[in-house]
Amino acid sequence: MTIYLYDYGGRNLAMENIVTEKKAEESHRQDSADLLVFILLLTLTILTIWLFKHRRCRFLHETGLAMIYGLLVGVVLRYAIHVPSDMNNVTLSCNVNASPATLLVNVSGKFYEYTLKGEISGSEINDIQDNEMLRKVTFDPEVFFNILLPPIIFHAGYSLKRRHFFRNLGSILAYAFVGTVVSCFIIGLFMYGCVLLMKQIGHLGGDFFFTDCLFFGAIVSATDPVTVLAIFNELQVDADLYALLFGESVLNDAVALVLSSSIVAYQPEGDNTHTFEAMAMLKSFGIFLGVFSGSFALGGATGVVTALISFNFTKLRELPLLETALFFLMSWSTFLLAEACGFTGVVAVLFCGMTQAHYTFNNLSPESQDRTKQLFELLNFLAENFIFSYMGLTLFTFHNHVFNPIFIVGAFLAVFLGRAANIYPLSFLLNLSRRNKITSNFQHMMMFAGLRGAMTFALSIRDTATYARQMMFSTTLLVVFFTVWICGGGTTQMLSCQKIRVGVDTDLENFVSVFVERSSTKQESAWLFRIWYNFDHNYLKPILTHSGPPLTATLPACCGPLARCLTSPQAYEGQLKDSDSDLILNDGDISLTYGDITVSTDATGAHTSGTPVGGVAVNSDEALDRELAFSDHELVIRGTRLVLPMDDSEHPLPLDSRRHWHKNETMS
Repeated sequence: MTIYLYDYGGRNLAMENIVTEKKAEESHRQDSADLLVFILLLTLTILTIWLFKHRRCRFLHETGLAMIYGLLVGVVLRYAIHVPSDMNNVTLSCNVNASPATLLVNVSGKFYEYTLKGEISGSEINDIQDNEMLRKVTFDPEVFFNILLPPIIFHAGYSLKRRHFFRNLGSILAYAFVGTVVSCFIIGLFMYGCVLLMKQIGHLGGDFFFTDCLFFGAIVSATDPVTVLAIFNELQVDADLYALLFGESVLNDAVALVLSSSIVAYQPEGDNTHTFEAMAMLKSFGIFLGVFSGSFALGGATGVVTALISFNFTKLRELPLLETALFFLMSWSTFLLAEACGFTGVVAVLFCGMTQAHYTFNNLSPESQDRTKQLFELLNFLAENFIFSYMGLTLFTFHNHVFNPIFIVGAFLAVFLGRAANIYPLSFLLNLSRRNKITSNFQHMMMFAGLRGAMTFALSIRDTATYARQMMFSTTLLVVFFTVWICGGGTTQMLSCQKIRVGVDTDLENFVSVFVERSSTKQESAWLFRIWYNFDHNYLKPILTHSGPPLTATLPACCGPLARCLTSPQAYEGQLKDSDSDLILNDGDISLTYGDITVSTDATGAHTSGTPVGGVAVNSDEALDRELAFSDHELVIRGTRLVLPMDDSEHPLPLDSRRHWHKNETMS
C-alpha cells in the first residue's frame, strides 16, 4: 500500500492553524463555485426552454438541453481548468491486504485521520489537485435517492389522472410487471452472450457474471418517457395512448428498482455465489414480492394517516401554510421511512402520492390544494433537469469509466429487443380481451417511446465499485443520451409517420362514445377496479374525506350510531368536491348537456337526444361509467351544476381554465 502525505515543512502550531483555516476557506469557496455551476446550468436550461417554446421547437426537449449543457461544462472542467499544485507529495509504503475506509497516520507524534476517497491510477498521481476538483462536482449517489428522486416519484403519483389510468389498468399492470420482467431477462441473456464473446476474444478486463447481466437488464428496463409525454400533452395526443405510456413508466420504475434489489439479494449456498440454485431464486422472488407489497402498504398507510389528520384537524385549514408544510413533510417522510424499514422508498412514495391525491387533496383548503400541486410540480421540474444536467457532467468528470465497444453495441441491441418483447407480444394478448384495441400504430409509438432517464441513471450510479458496475454505468449513460436525443427528438415525426391523431378533444370523444356504444366503459374497465370503486365510494371516501354519500345511507341500519359518528357534517350537506383528477358522482338524478343537445337514458339503458328531459336514477356502477367517461362536461346533480363551455370556433383551453361552477335551486 502506498500513502501520499502532504508535507508543509517545519511550521509551528500557529502557522499550521492559519494554513488550516485558509484551506477551509478555500474549500468553502470551491464548494460554492461548484453549486453555482449547477444553478447556472438550470438557469440557462430554463431560458433556452422559454426560447424553444416561444419558437415552437419540438425537436429537442428540455431534458436533452440540460444534458447538452452538462456535457459542455464537463468538457471545460476536465480539460480547460487546471488547479496549480502547491504541495509536495511524500510517498510511504506499507503492506496491507485491503484499503481501509479510515486511516490514522502518525506524523511527528501527532495523529491525523484520513478517509478513503477512491482509487486513482498511476498516471493520475501528478494530477491530484485536478482530481480533487472533479470529485467535488461528483455527488454522493445517496443524494439522488434521498433528495432528488422522492419529489419526482411523488409528483408522478400525485398528478396521475386516474380516469384514463383506471380505464387501462389491466394493460398498464401487464406492461409494468410482466413486461419489465420479460425485458430484464431478455436483456440479461443477450448481454451474457456478449460477455462470453468478450471473454473469448480477450476484451474483458475483470469479473462479469450472469447476475451482473441480469442487474443491468433490470436497471435499463426502467423507462422514463418524460420527453415524449411532454410533447403528447402539448399536442393533445389520444388520452388512452398517453395513459398507457405514463402508467407504464410510473409503475415500471418501481418494479425495476425492486427487481434489481432482488437480483442483488440472490445468494446461493456454497463458495460459488454465482451458480444457479432453485431455492436461492425462489428466495429472491419472495424478497421481490415482500419488498414491493410492504412498500405499497407503507405508502398507502402513510397517505391514509395524512388524510385522517387533515380530516379530523379541520381547523388546520385556517392556516394554509402549516397545512401545506405538514403535507410536504408527511409525503417526504414516507420515502425515508420505507428506506429505514428495509423497503423501497420509490414504491412507497409513489403509492403515497396516489393516496394523497385521492383522499387528502379533498380535505385541503383551496389555498393548500394550489400550493401542493405547484410545489411538487416545481420540485419535479428542478430535480429532473438537475439530474439530466448531472448526467452530461459525469460523462467527463467520472474517473472510472469503462467503455467497451462490444458491450455498448450489445446493450443497444438488447434494449431494442427487450422493449420489443415487452410491447408486441403483450399487446397481442391484451387485445384478445380488450374492447378498445391497442392498434399497431399505438404499439409502434410505445416501442419508440421507451426512453431511459432519471431512474436508470440513479440505479447505475448507486454502486460503481467493481469493474462490471463501472462498465454498466458508462454504457447506461450512452443509452440514456441516445434515447433522449434521438427517440425524444423524433417524437413529432413518429406521430406523423404513424398517423396518430393530435389535437384530440378528449372530453368530446368520451361524451360521444359512452352513448354511441352502450356500456362500453363498463366492459373496458377492470372488474377489480369496479369492485374497489364501489367499496371506496360508499365507505372509505366518507370516512377519510368530506365527500361521498353519508355512511348512514350506505351502512346497514344496525350500524346507525357508528355511521353518524364517522360521517362529517359536510357529507350531510352534499358538498361534493372535485379533485384535480376525478369527480365522484352520487346516486341521484343526472342529465348531460353538450351545446344545445341533451342526452339522457331511460330505465332500459336506451339513449335519446333532443331537448332536455328528466334524468333517471343511476346506481354506483352507472356512476362509475359516467365518471370514467365524461366527468368534465355539464353535470346536473342534486342542485350542483358543472358547466364547461365548449366553443368550436376557439382553440380549447386547458381544463382548469374552462371549469367554473354555477349553483342552482334544487331540481325537482
